[in-house]
Amino acid sequence: MKKFIPAVATVLTAALIFAACNKVKDLPFYANGTAVTLSASAESVAPTPADSSNEVISFSWTNPKYASDSNTYKYILEIDSAGRNFSNKTSKIVTGTLSTSLTGKELNVILLNYGFTLGAPYSLDVRVVSSYGNNNEQYTSNVVNVTVSAYGDASVLTSSATSVTAGINTSNEHAIDFSWGQSFNGYTGAVTYTLQYDSSGKEFATPSEIAVGTGIYTKGLTQGELNETALNSGIPGGNSGDVEYRVKATTALGATVYSNAVVVTVQSYFPLLRFYLPGGYQATTNNGNNWDPGTAPEFIRDLRTDVFNDMYYMYIYLPAGSEFKITQGRSWDINYGGSGGDLSAGGANLSVSADGVYRISINRKTLKYDIREGRMGFVGGAVGANWDPPSVFPNYAMGAPADNLFVGITNFTADGWKLIDNNQWNNGSFAVDETRSYGSNGGDGSTMEVNGPNFPNATGGVNRVIWDGRDRDNIKYFMSPATEMRLVGDGINQSGVNDWDPPSSPQMTYQGNGVWTITATLKASKSIKFLAGNAWGAFDYEDNGDNGTSGGTIKRKIKWEGGDNFSTPSTAGTYTITLDEYKQTVTIQ
Repeated sequence: MKKFIPAVATVLTAALIFAACNKVKDLPFYANGTAVTLSASAESVAPTPADSSNEVISFSWTNPKYASDSNTYKYILEIDSAGRNFSNKTSKIVTGTLSTSLTGKELNVILLNYGFTLGAPYSLDVRVVSSYGNNNEQYTSNVVNVTVSAYGDASVLTSSATSVTAGINTSNEHAIDFSWGQSFNGYTGAVTYTLQYDSSGKEFATPSEIAVGTGIYTKGLTQGELNETALNSGIPGGNSGDVEYRVKATTALGATVYSNAVVVTVQSYFPLLRFYLPGGYQATTNNGNNWDPGTAPEFIRDLRTDVFNDMYYMYIYLPAGSEFKITQGRSWDINYGGSGGDLSAGGANLSVSADGVYRISINRKTLKYDIREGRMGFVGGAVGANWDPPSVFPNYAMGAPADNLFVGITNFTADGWKLIDNNQWNNGSFAVDETRSYGSNGGDGSTMEVNGPNFPNATGGVNRVIWDGRDRDNIKYFMSPATEMRLVGDGINQSGVNDWDPPSSPQMTYQGNGVWTITATLKASKSIKFLAGNAWGAFDYEDNGDNGTSGGTIKRKIKWEGGDNFSTPSTAGTYTITLDEYKQTVTIQ
């Protein structure tokens, strides 16, 4: 039995070996193919935008003769800039056919992605890698060299208007829209767009530019922005002229194309010019850094038609010996000095000998200047000076608590009135040394006009008037009753006075010239403010934040535009409080 088993095993093994030999002969045999030979339909190609969808070059190759269905053969067309050994190749896969082609757009996108300069000839290397459908048996063809050049696929620009009238009073209103399509159609990288403009007929020899951004296809301009394009293109303010606009498109790799030009007729206006007063006085008067146009006080623009953009003025405190100059804009590029009332570009420093409030006036057109006492007072039938300017100062003068700010309290009757800065009427000369009177057709908070109409008739009684030129673009006046001033808050320690209750709060005594006083018992470290009436909503004064203490006296600046309450002293007691509206201060002693 033991001898029989090995014999059977030997027979079975032989049978299996024989069967295996017959199985191998039944498997299909795939012979190795051969590398294809590649050829191109052209040695040089220079497509244009018109060729975008047209075939511009084709490639064909021989049969690799793999031992399978040729419909499953896989071919990879590889393209790269010549000499790079296909290290940055672009590929196109083809299955079952011995040729392929590229449209103008397909080829151009390849060239753009390589960063080729538009219109310049470059060499491309092209080859084909063939294989079975499962990528086995890969063979690489010969390399074909083709000379190519990229074209610029520019946008088409349109505008929403062909003629626009720009106005200084409507400068913020929308004026025009420019629109365009995508440049470099098919390019997958970022394209940055810029709106260029120049005077018509100059063919954009020296264009100015307005940045738009990446992937943005529209740009709107206000009347002010459109006006600037006209001025920069050589069209003087107040004139009409043609401006050409186009769009520049630039790829991330530097290729640049330009759209068609669009012509817009622009009626321009003269823009706002701004002037400043840099000098050695700035730091000591909290007006910025010495001799720094960037932080210097700005002149008020005289809005009268005859001197618009020519006449400028300000009311400003200057210490004795102050020296200064005048700049157009916040740089030294355009600056004026002078002497004897005459301005000159880059001239000598201007100066004042004594400290005080000054009115400084300049005319950029006549190159004249005037420096005189800065003051403001009441004139008219409604006030004590009547219509007699020589009677205004000093009895009906206002206080000057800050630059371009006057505050005054006087008794009114029912009649017209104005504010005036000199002791004589203006003479209609529009000269820098003329008197300026101020009026308005509107009520409290309205814009004033230089040498304009009378203010509306007063209703009578004692009133507070504020001449406010701190907004250099819109000088205003404010008017409110000034028959009383009350001390309100939770810091008053007097019988019958309720916390923050105007009707029960004590009244201050008016001393004249904007000064109010009261002696009151105060709680320690509480809050107070000043209210010009017996109910909330009346004019009030609050803390402006400037703190000073001398000899036990607290002195602080006041403000009416909204601020913190004043703090009472840290020690309770009886104090004399003085509110000076002309100096805009409060003292607690």
